[in-house]
Amino acid sequence: MAEPAVSVTPYWELTFDADGDPDSRTRDRLLAGVGRHNVRDLIVFAHGWNNDRSVATRLYDRFFAPIPQLAPAAKIGYVGVVWPSMRFSDEPIPDFPRAVAAELPRRPVLDKDTRHALLETFPGRATVIDQIARLLDQQPREEAELREFGRLVRMLVDVVPPGPQALFAADTLAEGVPQNAPDMLSGSVAAVCEEFAQALAHLEAPDGAASFSLPNPWEGAHELLRQATYYAMKRRAGTVGERGLGRVVGQLAARAPQARVHLVGHSFGARLVSFALRGLPKGVRTVKSVTLLQGAFSHYAFASRLPHDARAGGVLEGQHNRIDGPLVCCHSRHDSALSTMYPLASRMAGDARGVAAVDVGRALGAKWGAMGHGGVQAVPGTRSFKLADALKANLPASGCVNIDAAAVVRRGGPPAGAHSDIVHRELAQVVLAAGRIK
Repeated sequence: MAEPAVSVTPYWELTFDADGDPDSRTRDRLLAGVGRHNVRDLIVFAHGWNNDRSVATRLYDRFFAPIPQLAPAAKIGYVGVVWPSMRFSDEPIPDFPRAVAAELPRRPVLDKDTRHALLETFPGRATVIDQIARLLDQQPREEAELREFGRLVRMLVDVVPPGPQALFAADTLAEGVPQNAPDMLSGSVAAVCEEFAQALAHLEAPDGAASFSLPNPWEGAHELLRQATYYAMKRRAGTVGERGLGRVVGQLAARAPQARVHLVGHSFGARLVSFALRGLPKGVRTVKSVTLLQGAFSHYAFASRLPHDARAGGVLEGQHNRIDGPLVCCHSRHDSALSTMYPLASRMAGDARGVAAVDVGRALGAKWGAMGHGGVQAVPGTRSFKLADALKANLPASGCVNIDAAAVVRRGGPPAGAHSDIVHRELAQVVLAAGRIK
């Protein structure tokens, strides 16, 4: 498989399967090519939710495009990570005009593109997907049918009691505290669907105006399917990062020790590159920076203690210290996927208090918030900048750095908001500044 044509060179793609095993051909080309091209700085970018290689390549092509002009003297190599993720067809693609997408049906219907993506993401589940599609199409009124929908969603993503912990690995760990399945898959399906429907109505209302109409629970059922799918992708991102990318970076350090590695990730790709730190072989210090763009995982992931539970710490506690440089987290308040839907979906069993949609950000955001909404939390010494100030300053040489990128990450409608609005020259500048690439 030849490398695709992109606007920068040298460029390699690095492909992983769902278990984190690399495609040997793409890995070997990368390991051999970095030394042959005498690469000094290697920028490795991992996409978030996505459907195919061509879409990932388009993202990398557009994001990398301004870098040669921004750092003309640097000897830079570029890597695009391709891993089996999932995008619903009503979500924008980074730097793709919304008009490019086909006209979509009303949300509860499972359109053919999303159905195809589910079949690709969850092979062997065609019958379950057909049954899910039928219920979304028919929208029966009986609560028993909503319960059946919830059962099918659990089957689809392999959450079968009593052992959901393997799939729904939390981003926080607590001694003596059981890690249960998310409330959205362990409680009342009807109640959860209604809550998702209320949140969606709030996002779609002009200026967040309150709606007095009763929500359609099947609107929420479609969102339940989306969020359950993304929990599976969240787990997969961690696996690919730790078992896959981390090991390849270790192999690269042995083959081309002169190469300074800079990890970049969008959405679940941010989780992927963060878990790659946990997969680095002992003593490897070639990762010189990590830049997270709208990271879709807990803002407490790197914390040693949680503000609301002194027994618990982040799943990546202390891993930022494995970077020989800073961990930079870009976030935006315009990211509806992370400001509203993520904390609502992230509420775990045992925290089953109902929360109105208008209160999601206030009530749940602090506890279940995402990196891409408010930045790294509860890590002492974390510095914070506005984007314009960050581009003028010398960023810290180590530790965690939050950058409010709302000035540019601002375009996009519901349900995701600006989550995919990441292709900006300013964010490419952030990557160079984090890695001290000149």
